Amino acid sequence: MVPTNYYLVLSAILFGLGVLAFIFKRNIIIIFLSIELMLNAGNLAFVAFSQAMHKLDGQVFVLFVIVVAAAEAAVGLAIIILTARNRHSLNVERVDLLKL
Repeated sequence: MVPTNYYLVLSAILFGLGVLAFIFKRNIIIIFLSIELMLNAGNLAFVAFSQAMHKLDGQVFVLFVIVVAAAEAAVGLAIIILTARNRHSLNVERVDLLKL
């Protein structure tokens, strides 16, 4: 069986990559994917702690995070599509306000 530390290190690496992509990338799609990567890193940590403690609490949290991520994906993609139609660009620097 794989130790919990390995899962936590992997979770930290994934979260760090998500943060770096969020900070340094200018494409709104990449930013959106980096937020999803950070959410999944948190899910991995919840499941690792749940497995280590032999309780289902972490898996219940993961279920809630997945529901929130699905809602965030629907709203986020709608905003991205609307922005791309109005601004004709997916560059974050060109989108200063969410107005027409």
